[in-house]
Amino acid sequence: MKTGKWRRELPLHILVFPSIVIVFIYSYIPMFGNIIAFQDFNPIKGVFGSTWTGLTNLEYVLEMPNTYRIIWNTIYIASMKIILGNIVPIIIALLLNEIRKKAVKRSIQTLIYFPYFLSWVILAGIFIDILSIQNGIVNQALGWFGIDPIYFLGDNKWFPITLVLTDTWKNFGFNTIVFLAALTSINPSLYEAAIIDGANRWKQTLHITLPGILPIVILMTTLSLGNVLNAGFDQVFNLYSPQVYESGDILDTLIYRIGVSDAQYGPATAIGLLKSFVSFLLISVSYWLAYRFANYRIF
Repeated sequence: MKTGKWRRELPLHILVFPSIVIVFIYSYIPMFGNIIAFQDFNPIKGVFGSTWTGLTNLEYVLEMPNTYRIIWNTIYIASMKIILGNIVPIIIALLLNEIRKKAVKRSIQTLIYFPYFLSWVILAGIFIDILSIQNGIVNQALGWFGIDPIYFLGDNKWFPITLVLTDTWKNFGFNTIVFLAALTSINPSLYEAAIIDGANRWKQTLHITLPGILPIVILMTTLSLGNVLNAGFDQVFNLYSPQVYESGDILDTLIYRIGVSDAQYGPATAIGLLKSFVSFLLISVSYWLAYRFANYRIF
């Protein structure tokens, strides 16, 4: 029996083997570079010739005046993205589910899904023009209602809100597909029975649709916990400026400035290692919660 099972599964193992090799080369081997976090790294001397400093780099990072504010910015922005990134797709999926004409439904799906494929390099240029305080179409529209122009990308009050809203706009189409797929798994006979009992569309949604997709909602939410320290480097890096460092600077942009701009490789690696360790713990907890409350397991 075991031999027969192995023969059936062998083609699958062969199929996945190249992916395992690629992940090993590009994800596991570079982990050796984390040793720089415990060294006074000198590019000329290399990893094996640099002086060992222990936890000095980590202590230096934690004693920097802006570190805890940056950690708070990261958690706040990422958390808001996770919350809106789940609420908006659920609402849109429920609305799309009520559309009976398939052509209209598919057209809307395509339109809201399209921004997901655009990079933040492209979208940043678009948003910079749209949100410009002088000629931006958004501020021009606000002016029609007598509202003073808002410096969306230069005001510490508005910048985090802008990050969260633009990220939600870009990604909600992808997550909507997940919830639409969950809606198709609900037994249609439940709606038929509800109609016979006199339930209107709102009561059907409240008592059938939402409970039906609740396991997927719990699953998506718990799996998102692993991204609490990932506030979106691409987006922030392309939209922020020194004016909004106070509210928009995150761990990834700090790592970039320290490691690439200032060539402080040890402290930058220490931040990245600490971030990866905390993210690993959060991902482990999120998968346990997903198994506990949504009966989801990887293996």
